[in-house]
Amino acid sequence: MCGIYGTTIRYKKQEIETKLNRISFRGPDKMGVSQLESNDNLVTLGHNRLAIIDLDPRSNQPFTYSDNIHIVFNGEIYNYIDLKKSLGSKGYSFNTTSDTEVMCAAYMEYGEKCVDYFNGMFAFVIYDEKNQLLFGARDRMGKKPFYYYVNGRDFEFASQISAIQLFNKKLSISQKSINNYLSWGTIPDPDTIFNEVKKLKAGYSFVYDLNSGSYNQKPYWDLDYKGTNLYDGSYEDAKNELESILSDAVKIRLFADVPVGIFLSGGVDSSLVAAMATKATNEKVKTFSVKFDTKGFDESAYAQKVAQHLQTDHHVIECNYNEGLDLISNLSEYYDEPFADSSAVPSLLLSKHTKKHVTVALSGDGGDESFLGYHRYNWMNYIQKAYSIPDFARNILVNCLNNVPYYKSKVIANVLNNKNINDAYLGMMVNTKNHLLVNTPDLSDLEERKYLYHENKNIYERISDFDLKTYLNWDINTKVDRASMAFSLETRAPLLDYRVVEFSRSIPTDFKFNKSNQKRILKDILYKHVPKDFFDRPKSGFTMPFKVWFRNELKDYVLSELSDEGLKTIPGIKIPEVKTTIHEHMDGTANKYPTIWALLVLKQWLSKNAVGLEIK
Repeated sequence: MCGIYGTTIRYKKQEIETKLNRISFRGPDKMGVSQLESNDNLVTLGHNRLAIIDLDPRSNQPFTYSDNIHIVFNGEIYNYIDLKKSLGSKGYSFNTTSDTEVMCAAYMEYGEKCVDYFNGMFAFVIYDEKNQLLFGARDRMGKKPFYYYVNGRDFEFASQISAIQLFNKKLSISQKSINNYLSWGTIPDPDTIFNEVKKLKAGYSFVYDLNSGSYNQKPYWDLDYKGTNLYDGSYEDAKNELESILSDAVKIRLFADVPVGIFLSGGVDSSLVAAMATKATNEKVKTFSVKFDTKGFDESAYAQKVAQHLQTDHHVIECNYNEGLDLISNLSEYYDEPFADSSAVPSLLLSKHTKKHVTVALSGDGGDESFLGYHRYNWMNYIQKAYSIPDFARNILVNCLNNVPYYKSKVIANVLNNKNINDAYLGMMVNTKNHLLVNTPDLSDLEERKYLYHENKNIYERISDFDLKTYLNWDINTKVDRASMAFSLETRAPLLDYRVVEFSRSIPTDFKFNKSNQKRILKDILYKHVPKDFFDRPKSGFTMPFKVWFRNELKDYVLSELSDEGLKTIPGIKIPEVKTTIHEHMDGTANKYPTIWALLVLKQWLSKNAVGLEIK
């Protein structure tokens, strides 16, 4: 785990070190820089190491294999031991016990297809000195980030955008990305807050030719969104097969040369990971949860109950109001570009205190998207019925709901006021009718629409595919990576093992969602290890009590930051409409804290990063 950096631009050595220092929290154990000049091409590779496997300096990066293969790598290859044995039988030799060296040998043996052999989370770049090219890739599920800037013979990449931002005088801020951010809550791939910097999409690889300056990328993996690979076994067969895959996914993620723990919320997914971890090791598993002191937001008792049953070494982290406020004021330092998921704050708190005990933490991320666990999937059951009635009848229903003096009624009416159920779900995930913006987002070029609008699958499978490629990738993975790496903590997600995801796409919908029983197959596996009655309660999210705080403790802060003068610094918004929205939240008419939070985060980022830059 680390921060990677590289460029063909001839920066001064001090500038390179400043760029690496900017993201040194991603890897505080060792900073390394290599400048390699060949055929009039200069390639600079930089690396901030968080040592997890083979702590010996021999595995520091940039790493060179067989004289002309150089790599910088962020992440972990969980199957590297098996891969190493296979490559060893083909004549490759190894001088370390790291996965980094194995990746180099795999590239020499398989070329660009080496990524097909990697089971892990990764973002890496290999400098093939002999062929004068840079080859890189990002993992299938987008766990690890990869930003790049390309302008002919100028190429630059990094784990975080701020490393590219420093000393690059050719950047401008994207108004399109600001509009997308205020509608999605994040900036969809491949765009970033800067027009000139892009993200490599999950499951993509690229080749950059140093001699010609040409950059070409392509997908090496995708979801089976067409539904061509269908499971034909029984429910019991599927449950046993999935349990076997999950067991191995957890086991291989427990391997490390540093202490490992588990994020335990007390929900289905994290409890399942914790249960399987206790079965996979003879050591006492360390678990961690967050406790809030605001009524209605504290779920720590559920985690405590599971921990006691599994006999883990459990740690409860109390979310201190003042400590949370301090993290809010520095949010843009960790997230680099505007990011509006407010659960980033408790994620930062959890990571900060977990790091005091372990260097690696397993999480339950990915279960809701693959196994239909979110509340909105259940809502689609009712929305689908509304779309089965004639348009005129649905229009009458929409009008009736709009006349009911309740905020939630108007939200439902807005969802139903779409041409079809696909548009309705898209409208739930992105505010396509954002009345606060001068120009609403244009989704016509959104490639990910294909997962939602492909008619080979039912609506539940389509929205699951869509969320895996959008919400999980752009929001959840971004939140967890930045929050954990802010405190030099590596997070691993067994439910995002691509074998688990592929298996979830193949099994029938009712194995996952049966008569409102969401995540059915995961629950049935979990109940073999933890009593079912532990989970007889409504699903809850990992949220901060901002709804309450913005009306009380943080009210003065909100009104000060989002005053008339403050709002004028945010381009592309309708200030009168924004002020009305803030007033509705403060007087209790509606819960608008997500919008307020998004504006606060954006204003903070702009005040620290937009000085002297054109917005276009």
